[in-house]
Amino acid sequence: MREINVSKVKEIVKKLCIEANYYIGKDVIDRIEYFLEREESPTGKEILQLLLDNYRAAAEEKMPICQDTGVAVVFLELGQEVHFVGGSLYDAINEGVKEGYIEGYLRKSMVDDPVIERKNTGDNTPALIYTDIVPGDKVKITVAPKGGGSENMSEVRMMKAADGIEGVKRFVVDRVARSGGNPCPPIVVGVGIGGSFEHSALLAKKALLRPLDDRHPDEKWAEVEDELLEEVNKLGIGPQGLGGRTTALAVKILTKPCHIASMPVAVNINCHAHRHKSETI
Repeated sequence: MREINVSKVKEIVKKLCIEANYYIGKDVIDRIEYFLEREESPTGKEILQLLLDNYRAAAEEKMPICQDTGVAVVFLELGQEVHFVGGSLYDAINEGVKEGYIEGYLRKSMVDDPVIERKNTGDNTPALIYTDIVPGDKVKITVAPKGGGSENMSEVRMMKAADGIEGVKRFVVDRVARSGGNPCPPIVVGVGIGGSFEHSALLAKKALLRPLDDRHPDEKWAEVEDELLEEVNKLGIGPQGLGGRTTALAVKILTKPCHIASMPVAVNINCHAHRHKSETI
């Protein structure tokens, strides 16, 4: 049994909150450069170049990529041979978020009451924490700040098995079409299929963690991802909703088995500020 002091987790979460908001991933930059060469709209090309300039400026100046520095979503892959000491794991994560958002000069966006009082918590806590238990004695921590504009364009639909894959495709494309420019395209589309009502939504969010340049290991789903990306980019929404061929950078799908009477499908949209950073201890 390996012991890890929760103070180590706190420090890593703090660092990842800052780094995720300052430094965009190379896979995002590569995809935008790819679409920049193929974009036909002059306005779309200008916006894509401005996004690249913004990413570079944020990294050089150590400033947030976007003013909406998001809800702090934290994914944990916990090795079952790990024992945490020194306090509460979740308290340590929230303390790391608090320190990261304060010291990194990141906007605090969490309100304590979702409906009536809606008072800002002042430090972007509580984090949204998801935990998977895995074999081994390592801990992988991923911080994925999620902006409100793109999150608001997400949806779960309890579909019928008879809707089939064509029904799934129609739902995904329609969800993007109804979103328009609200989620700050070019977007990344996460799709979760199966499980249950709530699990499909988590699958869709986890799908956003896949590298943009990877290919689904199951060829039939890789083909669906390719088809959906093509259909989404035919919508003409374009960068920042001002028209063009580049509405989405990628479509990523995760699936799970489900009940014979159900076919839950979730779409979780991410904006061009496609942020997540990981570290393993």
